Amino acid sequence: MERKTKIVATIGPASRDRETLVRMVEAGMDVARLNFSHGSHEQHAETAEWVREAAGRAGRPVALLQDLPGPKLRIGALAGDVVDLKTGDPVTFHCGHDNGQLGTARNMHITWNGLASAVAPGEVLYLADGSVRLRALAVREEAGEIDAEVEIGGTVASRQGLNVPGPGVDMLPAVPEEDLAHLQAGIKIGVDLVALSFVRRAEDVTFLREHTRTPLIAKIEKPQAVENAEDILRVSDCVMIARGDLGIELPIEEVPVVQKRLIALAGALARPAITATQMLDSMVNASRPTRAEVADVANAILDGSDAVMLSQETAVGSYPIETIEMMAAIARQTEKIAPYERWNETRVRRDARDPSYTVAHAAVEAARDLHLDALVIPTLSGRSARLVSAHRPTVPIYALSPGRETVRRCSLMWGVRSAHMRRHEVTEDLIADAARRVLELGWCKHGQRVGITAGLPSGRPGSTSLFQVQQL
Repeated sequence: MERKTKIVATIGPASRDRETLVRMVEAGMDVARLNFSHGSHEQHAETAEWVREAAGRAGRPVALLQDLPGPKLRIGALAGDVVDLKTGDPVTFHCGHDNGQLGTARNMHITWNGLASAVAPGEVLYLADGSVRLRALAVREEAGEIDAEVEIGGTVASRQGLNVPGPGVDMLPAVPEEDLAHLQAGIKIGVDLVALSFVRRAEDVTFLREHTRTPLIAKIEKPQAVENAEDILRVSDCVMIARGDLGIELPIEEVPVVQKRLIALAGALARPAITATQMLDSMVNASRPTRAEVADVANAILDGSDAVMLSQETAVGSYPIETIEMMAAIARQTEKIAPYERWNETRVRRDARDPSYTVAHAAVEAARDLHLDALVIPTLSGRSARLVSAHRPTVPIYALSPGRETVRRCSLMWGVRSAHMRRHEVTEDLIADAARRVLELGWCKHGQRVGITAGLPSGRPGSTSLFQVQQL
């Protein structure tokens, strides 16, 4: 059975070479994530070129996802790159530019000069993904300094994130100037998707949209974003449930419930949802995951995730290929028991103001009732494929597009297999060529019946208005 849930894999030192990337695509990587919090623009451009080459060699389209750092607080470079903090140790944070000075276990630099104005004595600060906890004791706002004491010790590395739960850091800019520079570099590279970190409100997404036409992924990792989730999703093309920072900013026991709510909301609005962070974390160092991690991936899929994401596992882990293979195996097994009929009927909100949703729903119902062999979707933007995918049909979804970017972007959509086709201005030519193309690709056989759904070439861009059953 062909896997329907997509796999996003982060590229890093463990996977950043040509042969490994080919093996990752062959193992099941659908989207390659470039984390712009690390590495230079030149390195990311080279990696993007290698991913494109690997996809060509493996014969599968792979989308490039640029993940912007966002307004995240980070410590500066540390002497020796790593320091150990022990319970009871005093630490002074110096807010603003480090002037080239390396931090130590006693004195660390923070990238944002406004932090001293946003933190009050008694507040908690987290380092190392929440495993190291400190408490602010004194704040010297004019000097830009915060004295803190370590409450739970651990190892801290250069440029790690600092989390300060609470409303104070809302003063951080939604899209830092550095992100706009990263964005331009990504446009030059030709990334297919852009993820915006630490979104707090819909305006954060609409601001970035003024600077790019690339589809935008809103990363939900702040309490404010959870509160504003529907407004954010309506202006976004996709959502990522980034459970790492979310589990620091919120009480960790709330994260599973928030995850389920966000995936359900994404389904209702027909937006792809990516579930991310620590999915197979033990495979950073071990050749097999824990049973709890396997259950976590399976539950995310049964919740309705379009894609599941690997971070450290493929970026710095010892088993990047095996991790992707394991993720793919879990997905294939879990998809056998997914509630397709319930999803088809209740998952997506249908609105009389946009008939495209109803046409997509009707196509999926027809595929089931008429025992069709596939749904074939010629599409310019990928929207028709996204709407059909959101309804979770049991038959294959084949998207065909004249846009190479659209072909790659469909790699994020649940159940969608995509390829290139010529552009047509006449409806009859569009349908005939779509039928010919799926035969040519070997996706369908002569005599099979398929449903073809699309927007009319002369219609409004992004609208789905046509459904036709055809025997090949």
